[in-house]
Amino acid sequence: MDADDVARPHGEASLTNRGRWGADDDRGTLNFITAAARARGVAQATTGRVVSLAHPITPVPMAAPVAFAEHGMPSAVLQALTFTGSPTPALTDVLLINVHHARSTHIDALAHIPVGNTVYPGISVADATAGATVGRSSSSAFVDGIVTRGVFLDLAPRGRLPENHVVTADDLAAAERRQGVRVESGDALVVRGGWVAADDPFGPLPTSSLSAVEWMAEREVCLYAGDIGDKLPEPSAAAPVLHNIGLAQLGMPLIDCVNVAGLAQVCAEIERYSFLFTLGTIPVRSATGLPVNPLAIF
Repeated sequence: MDADDVARPHGEASLTNRGRWGADDDRGTLNFITAAARARGVAQATTGRVVSLAHPITPVPMAAPVAFAEHGMPSAVLQALTFTGSPTPALTDVLLINVHHARSTHIDALAHIPVGNTVYPGISVADATAGATVGRSSSSAFVDGIVTRGVFLDLAPRGRLPENHVVTADDLAAAERRQGVRVESGDALVVRGGWVAADDPFGPLPTSSLSAVEWMAEREVCLYAGDIGDKLPEPSAAAPVLHNIGLAQLGMPLIDCVNVAGLAQVCAEIERYSFLFTLGTIPVRSATGLPVNPLAIF
């Protein structure tokens, strides 16, 4: 199916990119990153200033009494440290990583969230996971890295959004106007709500609305990264539109638990809200996601 044959999505029922780039597509909205989009991003790097968007992780020893605490892994990484004495003394370790830990900065692959027993771009879960690995819409899409222009939208300058605030398209558009920047096709969108999800992932965090996800679809955002996203699954929580629609239907990779404090400070200081966005992962294929350290380069 040609991209021109796909109607612009409006409303939850039709808000999808499934089929837009064909039945064999595993990249989703990363297809919006053209050579021109990359060049636009590279042009933003004029001073060499670099800001990390990741929360550092302190591993927990696997052999420690608290390694598997009452409420699960207290850290995204468990570490088994060993010492080798022959032929050459060395320290080595084995790391057990919980990719989708609520306090870890990580990127979700498109197969992470099934909807209607299918994953993007419409493959059954059984077919996508045949062979006890993820053969479709997996972390394989990230092994070559992601390079494009990044745009930072601060929804609550010098403060934070109210508890349980639902971010709308109007909130995103207002931040654009306030900052004098515009999100374009192929851009990575980084959003600040002023909440640190890593501190309290079960707290009264703001969330995204359907209209905000539709706005991202209309602007052809290639990925979303923010300090706020969907609430962790619980019976009373609102529908997780970023994951169920943005990720699973639009094919838009999500970077959860992003650290935007340093980025907000730099953008306000230099009064510039666009930058070169780069992301490199360990080149592991066939996973549902990976820990990441996204960089904003000015």
